[in-house]
Parts: sequence; structure tokens; C-alpha cells
Amino acid sequence: MIRHGVHDWKAAARAALRDGLCVAVFGAFALTCAPRALATIRYEVSLGRPDQHLFHVQMYISRVKRGETIAMPAWNALYQIRDFAYHVRDVEISAAGGGEASPHFGLAQELDKQDWSLSGGPQGPETAALDEIVKYSVLWNDPGPFSTQLDEHHAFINLAEVLMYVPDRRGESAEVDFVDVPSGWRVIAELPRGTAPDSFIAAAGYDALVDAPVEAGNFDEFDFDNAGAHFRVAVEARDWDRQVLSEALRRITSYEVKLMRGAPFSEYTFIFHIGPYADVGGGGMEHMNSTAIAASSTSSAAAIAAHEFFHAWNVKRIRPQALQPVDYSKEQYTRALWFAEGVTNTYASFTLERTGLWTRNQFYSDLASQIADLESRPARKWQSAEESSLDAWFEKYDGYNRPSRSISYYDKGQILGVMLDLAIRDATDDRKSLDDVMRRMNEEYAERGRYYDDRNGVLRVVNEVVGKDFSGFFRHYVSGTDEIPYDKFLSIAGLQLTMDVTQPSDPTATIEEIPHPSARQLRIREGMLRGTTE
Repeated sequence: MIRHGVHDWKAAARAALRDGLCVAVFGAFALTCAPRALATIRYEVSLGRPDQHLFHVQMYISRVKRGETIAMPAWNALYQIRDFAYHVRDVEISAAGGGEASPHFGLAQELDKQDWSLSGGPQGPETAALDEIVKYSVLWNDPGPFSTQLDEHHAFINLAEVLMYVPDRRGESAEVDFVDVPSGWRVIAELPRGTAPDSFIAAAGYDALVDAPVEAGNFDEFDFDNAGAHFRVAVEARDWDRQVLSEALRRITSYEVKLMRGAPFSEYTFIFHIGPYADVGGGGMEHMNSTAIAASSTSSAAAIAAHEFFHAWNVKRIRPQALQPVDYSKEQYTRALWFAEGVTNTYASFTLERTGLWTRNQFYSDLASQIADLESRPARKWQSAEESSLDAWFEKYDGYNRPSRSISYYDKGQILGVMLDLAIRDATDDRKSLDDVMRRMNEEYAERGRYYDDRNGVLRVVNEVVGKDFSGFFRHYVSGTDEIPYDKFLSIAGLQLTMDVTQPSDPTATIEEIPHPSARQLRIREGMLRGTTE
């Protein structure tokens, strides 16, 4: 997360329906699959009123038992309670059981701000298990990758902000069908399978369904194959450079897949909104097999992509235990955002430099700016990287973001990632690096379907990789608030930091290469910049 070739798809769709095969369809819609599987929870979402910014939703639930409820998530995308239910209106329920042509609807019984009772529907028997229909409308017109928007130009949908769920039945098969799609619009989302070429998406459960953002409109698109995977790109923009974006994405995906020794997916989708902040928002949001990115320029969008794509491993699959399973009803606290987000920032900067999209001086300048930002915040003396992670839920409050109150787990995490890489190279005479740690985390956790302990999981793997005890590093700089000895770490690679604290609230920093490094310093520096070891 960061806040602030062409297929003949029509022929492919016809072939899929004829042969019962599952194939990629890149033009009209994301995927087409046949035959259709019967879902126990199905959604129909109308895009027919973009002028009113209203999604009209019908939710079909099979075999509803007495006492079951439906709920709207309180949060998703950002680590903030945003109470999506306040966008919801006119919740009605029918206990028709699917047999009536015109089922009778009655107002749903609201239990609290985000839960409603099913209980057999307004006129249903109290003990029978019936099929029920819930209908409601949702108002959204907020740009950006963390929100949802429907207007006369396009729709971008984070499905957790539009679709209710049955709390005890999130693992059941779920489908969503987009209807009343405006003429000329296409719909794209990255989901494991679909059922028809008419803007219909299917997923194996609610969590999988809502972890794939949806773009609908007359967007530009292209695709490419790289590193053993297929990549699709949808771009909603008035002014963008296809060649620049395509080349950047090819370099980023190729390098990061190679770094992690293989893609954990067969297909991945990038959704870009490029334009002024007021129109498209800003930042990027990771999903299991896709990302949504909003930026003011093509180059900025590409830089964000380096961060978001690495999330396909770090946080989406290399995942802290505290975030699994997702609890949509309340905050989920983790100490590990410095690693999940901050070290992902480290790898975004490594990727941009190692692929030639940045010069080494840009890499140094970016790291120096993170150090200056951290040093400008007095809160660094008492709020640790772990505590900053726990307090992420306060970020929606302006007062929390003051330098005297908090630090950023993004900034400090990125710094710690670089310092940890240098420390590992130093301890192993450049035979191991943070790259080895990330690959080991992927092998031990992601590939085995396991989750790491928020406090000690990363440290344990670092110790395994290095063969030495790094608990002091974590005690002082991750869970503790000791000042980071930048010169100590940077000198390992023949680098030096210069700070100008004439204005303590707005310091500046530069990182430069020392004039005459030793052979060892030069070897470690080049290893860090190139992503190599001895």
C-alpha cells in the first residue's frame, strides 16, 4: 500500500463457452470460465445510475437459518475504521425463497451500525432455512485506490465497500454479476475464474472476491507476458505514456519475480488512474493478484508499481499472523507494518535502482529524504517502529500525524530495511543479504500457507540466514527507540551521511560515496546496489 500483443477476446469467449474451457479474456472482461458453478451467495450490482453515484445491489443468499445476520465491513484497504455502512441506504429483505416472480420486500432489522438481521425475512417462518434476497443501494463517488467511485466517466470498485457478507459464511462460494453496464464500458478485475463474458465475476469466497478491485469504463489496456506470468494493464487517463509505462512494468515485474524465484500467480492485473489528485486521488493499494494505483504522471505511477507489485509477496503472502484471518468488523493490530510496508518500500527503491529506472544517486537521495523525515520528528525518541505499526489506526486523525506525536512505519521501515541489508552483508562478508531473508520468509511462510509471528518471526529468519544473533539490532531499532547510527551502517558500503539541522523541524540530508573506499566497502556497496552477493 502507498497512500499519499492483443487477444481476440470475442473469439476466445466463444471458444470458452463452446468448449467449456477457462481462458483469459482481455478485452471485454477479466476471465471467462465454463461451466458455471452454483454459488451459495450471489450478488447483482447495477451500474445503471452513474449520474447519481448509486450502486444498486441485490444479494441472493441460499439456505438462511434463523439467527443469521449480514454485515457491512467497517474497514478495508486502509488501516482505518471508515464505517462503509454509512454509504448504505434502503436495506430490504425478502423471504421469497426464489419461487415468486415478484417477491415481497420488507425493511431489514438493523442491529447496530453495520449489522442487520436475516432471521427468515420479514414474513418468513422462524425455523425454516430459506433462500433470501437482500437489496440495498450504496452511494460512492470518492476517487483513489482506497475508495470506490461511480460517475458518468467510469466506475472503480473496492468490493468490500459495496458488498455485504454473512459473517459465518465467508468461506462459501460467492459470485458477483455487474448489470446495467453503460454502453461502451468494459469491466476488468483479477479473479481466479469467471462464468460468462457479460461482466460476470466469480470467486471461491467473500475474502477472495473482495481482494480484487474492479474497473469499469472505456479505459486503455495492454498486456504482456514476462517471467512466466501474464500481465494485464488497464489505464484510465487522459495523458499518459504507454511506452514508458510498459517498459517500466516489464523491468519491475521481471526483476521482482526473479528476485523471489518465481511468481506465485499465473496472471496479474495493474489498474492505473493517472491525472490530477483532485480527479484520481493518489497512492497504491495491493491485492492478492492485482493492484490499483493513482498517480499524477506516468513516471510516478511506475514508481508506485515497484512498491505495490512487491506486495504480491510481502504482506499478501508473507503475512503476519495478526492480520489473518481478516476481521472486517474492527481493528486488527500488528507490530509488523514496519516490515510489511516499510521494507516493501526498501524493495521498491532497490528495484528501481537495480533495474536502471533510477540512478544510484536517486537511490541515495530517496534514502536520505527518508532519514531527514524521520529525524524531523521528535516522536522518534519515544515511538518505536513496532509501536508506530500498532498505532496505524490513528492515522485518520490529523493530530496523530504531527511530528511530536508519531513517526511513519513507512519511512523508518525503509531505513531499517537498508540498514539491515548492510548489517547482514557485513556479518557474512557479503555472502548473504536481505534478499536471502525475503526468499527464506517466502519459503517458510508463504509457500507453506503459514503466517509469521509479529514480534519474532522476522528476527528468527534473519538469525537462520545469517547464522548469528541479530536480536540486538531488533531490540535497539525495531522494538526500541535508540537513535540509528547511520554512519556505522552506511560506512560498511563506503557511504557517508551529511545532515543539516540548522532548522531542526526541517532538516536536510545527503548520502554520498566516500572518495577512496576499501575493496571490501566497494564490494558490499556494489552488491547492495546490484542485488548480488559473493
